[in-house]
Amino acid sequence: MVEIVKAMGWNYVSTLASEGSYGEKGVESFMQISREAGGVCIAQSLKIPYDRTTSDFDKIVRQLLETSSARAVVVFAVDDDDIRQVLAAVKRADKVGHFHWVGSDSWGTKTGPIYHLEDVAEGAITILPKRATIEGFDAYFTSRTLENNRRNVWFAEYWEENFNCKLTITGSKKEDTDRKCTGQERIGQDSPYQQDERVQFVVDAVYAMAHALHNMNKDLCPGSTGICPEMEHAGGKKLLKYIRNVSFNGSAGTPVMFNKNGDALGRYDIFQYQISNGSTQGYKLIGQWTDELQLNTEDMQWTNGMREVPPSVCSLPCTMGERKKMVKGMPCCWNCELCDGYKYLQDEFTCNLCDYNMRPNRNRTGCDSIPIIKLEWHSPWAVIPVFLAMLGIIATIFVMATFIRYNDTPIVRASGRELSYVLLTGIFLCYIITFLMIAKPDVAVCSFRRIFLGLGMCISYAALLTKTNRIYRIFAQGKKSVTAPRLISPTSQLAITSSLISIQLLGVFIWFGVTPPNIIIDYGQHTVSPEHARGVLKCDITDLQIICSLGYSILLMVTCTVYAIKTRGVPENFNEAKPIGFTMYTTCIVWLAFIPIFFGTSQSAEKV
Repeated sequence: MVEIVKAMGWNYVSTLASEGSYGEKGVESFMQISREAGGVCIAQSLKIPYDRTTSDFDKIVRQLLETSSARAVVVFAVDDDDIRQVLAAVKRADKVGHFHWVGSDSWGTKTGPIYHLEDVAEGAITILPKRATIEGFDAYFTSRTLENNRRNVWFAEYWEENFNCKLTITGSKKEDTDRKCTGQERIGQDSPYQQDERVQFVVDAVYAMAHALHNMNKDLCPGSTGICPEMEHAGGKKLLKYIRNVSFNGSAGTPVMFNKNGDALGRYDIFQYQISNGSTQGYKLIGQWTDELQLNTEDMQWTNGMREVPPSVCSLPCTMGERKKMVKGMPCCWNCELCDGYKYLQDEFTCNLCDYNMRPNRNRTGCDSIPIIKLEWHSPWAVIPVFLAMLGIIATIFVMATFIRYNDTPIVRASGRELSYVLLTGIFLCYIITFLMIAKPDVAVCSFRRIFLGLGMCISYAALLTKTNRIYRIFAQGKKSVTAPRLISPTSQLAITSSLISIQLLGVFIWFGVTPPNIIIDYGQHTVSPEHARGVLKCDITDLQIICSLGYSILLMVTCTVYAIKTRGVPENFNEAKPIGFTMYTTCIVWLAFIPIFFGTSQSAEKV
């Protein structure tokens, strides 16, 4: 019965037993075997009392309904009336079709307990010991009469019950009846007769005793006939040992033997009560059990002709990506919890976190590599900067070409053409760095990024600082004497500018030595949804390193701004000071806005 329950996929069942040794021992054995086998939990174990009433059965049904998911009920009922009363109580509760019955051999293939309750019993699975009709027994038993069967002291009582009459001989029943037995009645002619299904087992039991006595006699009384003194005083325990060791072919042609517990090998037929086409009904053989279960599930049929096995489980299976959180004390009951975020289902009970470079697959049964991306040329984050950079490069080339064409004119010479060329070079490099930032990262690209990241701005600010410093020194010296200040010639200005730029390059080369250029994949920005997670291919440059690389340019910018403020009152002929000052003011504002925006951007692909 345990194997039937497991074969149906039912892991949450109730038991119902008639009070007494048969019912209680049966349920006790069922529960013990189910615990040993595992996978079956008992929702409720109820008893039908000896002095039961209709209200008792109604109460039993109400209790069974308290655990409504335990729809399978294993029944060990002593008599037919218990089965009938339970089915009737279910019908009164209007729960026809709710319960799935698994009946013991006391239910078997009996029609009496389910008469007029067939709809409630539909789908019930019952068992019966395999039995065979003993040839010759029917002829022998139907020929028995009161005259030729006097040796059976119970035969007279059977005669009265079978023919519903009264004997006047000693040993007869004392109840009054309307008819006296004539003694001429015949079994099978004057009363219905069918060979009892237990005849086979009675015959085999007698033969088991005979074989045991025979073997015992051979061992204890060798070479002698009859019972020797040693066998006479052997005792029941020794005889039991011989009984347990017998092995022979029984009356049905099947082996008869006993296991270590003294039980004969079980052989059962398995039936299901079915209703076909709303009218045809009866018990159908659906399998057998001989050491192991053989069940023809395709022959099974449930309420309303349903072929799919109905459930009787404490908890439904968890869906994809959910783990089982077991309910304490109930190994068949659990709650389902989603393995959310970057977790995957390691086994049915455990969620584990994927590695930093992995994300759970669609079914959350494992982890897949996070896709690698980089800033693509067609991305809006790249298209707009490239477009602006192209405009800037074109404008810079145009201005530089104009300067070259008019290189010897007074206006160009008065503007400080040497530093102007340096300034235009720095501006050009500022635009060029845009393409390096968008190019696919490798060691060479990362090296050029480090070099040119702050170089363009450093060149530009170094040239402007040298210009404003020269103007400031000229007018500051003019207030003290008529002697021209030192280092104001074009060559000196280029030397000062080059010195300032060399400091930036020195810092970059030190950076190369401390941390060689390399590429990395940044998984640091995990999205809430793993489906959108991406790893960013980029150069191994941290945000802090970027700011440090630009820090020297910021220092030059601030210093240049200070000189621009100091030279704001120079004569109109030195009109470079005021535009430079305005440029520095706006640049400071842009930098103050850039730094928080840069650090606040979450996606490293867009930071460039």
